[in-house]
Amino acid sequence: MKAGADTGNRYGRVAVLMGGWSGERDISLASGNAVLQGLLRSGVDAVAIDLTVERARNLDLLGFDRAFIALHGAGGEDGTIQGCLDIAGVPYTGSGVLGSALGMDKLACKRLWSGTNLPSAPYRLLSPDFDAEAVADALGLPLIVKPSRGGSSLGLSRVERVDELRAAYDDASRHPGDVFAEQWIVGREYTVAIVGNEPLPVIQIETPGRFYDYQAKYEADTTRYLCPPPLDSSALIELQTLALSAFAAIDGYGWGRIDLLQDAHGENYLIEVNTVPGMTGHSLVPKAAAQAGIGFDELCLRILDTSFRNEVVPDA
Repeated sequence: MKAGADTGNRYGRVAVLMGGWSGERDISLASGNAVLQGLLRSGVDAVAIDLTVERARNLDLLGFDRAFIALHGAGGEDGTIQGCLDIAGVPYTGSGVLGSALGMDKLACKRLWSGTNLPSAPYRLLSPDFDAEAVADALGLPLIVKPSRGGSSLGLSRVERVDELRAAYDDASRHPGDVFAEQWIVGREYTVAIVGNEPLPVIQIETPGRFYDYQAKYEADTTRYLCPPPLDSSALIELQTLALSAFAAIDGYGWGRIDLLQDAHGENYLIEVNTVPGMTGHSLVPKAAAQAGIGFDELCLRILDTSFRNEVVPDA
């Protein structure tokens, strides 16, 4: 990949969309600014756009050739901005409207995966008048309560006693989407990044906390990332293959990240899809790319390449 003037000619003027109005705004700003600097270092004519609600209502990308979406959460990762860009005729990175909308909704993913015989943990949808005893009997304790459309582990609670379920539900209800309880899988957590529709090296995540929550993801220095993890090649390929199948099932495209759990018997379970993963110093896609010998600036260019989905890719 050539840098400098040739790179600029290849991509034209690029809008790096960041910020947004979800609970992940701060993370998006960090991701977007990191991407912006990476593109600028490679000679791309990139411009930051902090997308507030007001600016989104009057979004004008006249003069831009494509967009790098670094928006996390509602409005940016759920198909909303993708639909706006489709209407405006501006090519963009990553998944389209359908893949983004499905990937953002954990319940929709679970239902779709179940219909295609892909494994995910048993769950129960929680209504406002749910029966806590019945939920605990069905799933066992501990269990985890989640909002279906939250990101960055916001609104997630591990529940160890029946009398904790109501507070966990109330907390999750403050975030977008339905609330559901999911069986707690005891085992190891993995993530598989996908760039250019190809899997990157598997990362195993170890945290001393109760689970990989917001603090473990973005603030703690005690979280460990094993890349590669201590697995044989067949087990690593199995994780990557499952991740690709899960991504394809939701119509994911270009780049993303699939989180998985593996229980004590070696059975793998899909957790969720991220169609616009983080690109901060704590983020997992850059870590996996580095293990594959792909530097951050090159990674940004490879992701930007996914904006050529409906175009003839110019010579580099």
